[in-house]
Amino acid sequence: MSIYQATVSAPVNIACIKYWGKRDTQLILPTNSSLSVTLSQDHLKSTTTSRADPSFSKDRLWLNGKEEEIKEGGRLATCITELKKQRCLVEEKDANAPTLSKYPVHICSHNNFPTAAGLASSASGFAALVSSLSALYQLPSSPSELSLIARQGSGSACRSLMGGFVAWEQGIKQDGSDSYAIQVATREHWPDLHALICVVSDDKKGTSSTSGMQRTVETSELLQHRIKNVVPKRMVAISDAIKAKDFETFARITMQDSNQFHAVALDTDPPIFYMNDVSRSIIALIVEYNRASVAAGGKIKAAYTYDAGPNAVIYAPVENVKEIVNLIVAYFPQNQPFKDTFHLFGPSDGQPGELSLPAGFNPQVAKKFDLGAVKNLIHTCVGDGPRILGDKEALLGSDGLPKTTM
Repeated sequence: MSIYQATVSAPVNIACIKYWGKRDTQLILPTNSSLSVTLSQDHLKSTTTSRADPSFSKDRLWLNGKEEEIKEGGRLATCITELKKQRCLVEEKDANAPTLSKYPVHICSHNNFPTAAGLASSASGFAALVSSLSALYQLPSSPSELSLIARQGSGSACRSLMGGFVAWEQGIKQDGSDSYAIQVATREHWPDLHALICVVSDDKKGTSSTSGMQRTVETSELLQHRIKNVVPKRMVAISDAIKAKDFETFARITMQDSNQFHAVALDTDPPIFYMNDVSRSIIALIVEYNRASVAAGGKIKAAYTYDAGPNAVIYAPVENVKEIVNLIVAYFPQNQPFKDTFHLFGPSDGQPGELSLPAGFNPQVAKKFDLGAVKNLIHTCVGDGPRILGDKEALLGSDGLPKTTM
């Protein structure tokens, strides 16, 4: 008997122009366009195996070893139903195609990073789910077409269906048919742009993105100004900067948009606080790092950005990352040695945090924190879109159940 199964991994994306607010909560249509960088799956990814089998009693899903309910009319059910509809169209055109659209599916997904901790786990998770079912069903859909479905699971998931630099166009149609992701530039276009993720907390957020952004839409006047007057100009400017590999412009816009996103959260009634003292201290370090560089006749060397959580993502050209790692570790000592996946530090360099601070840097801009204030540092780079994996990497066993459970 044939086994109908596919395993796919999908990447995390971190927005430079933030998505915050929906004009339609059911279809997940955003109040503004957004733009993100897809990060490498060599370091951060969601992996999903999907199997269709007539012997299964119902659709089931496991996330990180724990079974999750697929609620009728919920986001998971919506994505699964939409993909089954697409498979049905394939079967109508090919009388020999197996009727997979009629079979229940078992879906098993695993993130190699903390879920709901401000690291866009829902984005990579839904992108992996949609890509896995698309591969299982052998759909002819393009990534942009699949992004229309992934968006209905998690808005930012649509941007994880492509590598490189990706824009999510807000669209204007009520049915959402023009609200999809497009690739602005490939991973290969700007490969030396790297990212350092500072994991400040891996706890679940106090205010979820879903509930937080709707409170903002309902109460923040600043959000309305952002939607109408700020984001459209920034989308054009940052897209041009990416195409030109203009890091200074890219960095300024990225930091400004992060600041405004958190200002909008603060302008919400009651206010939402996603950053903490550690987050703000990292901002102070990057601001001073850039100031010292410009004062010495150099350029802006790094850009911080924060999603709905306290974790910092620092974008920088690869040649600056060693200096930035040393700076962060000097103020935030690590429990574990820095995982130097790109071999920044040679044997004669000394350990991260022990090297001299950059010339002209004012060490008084932030206090030194206790061990573990930043729990982990992840150095990564621009990555590709979803990858179809082999049977050896499947998460479901021969019985159609997860190989490992909690």
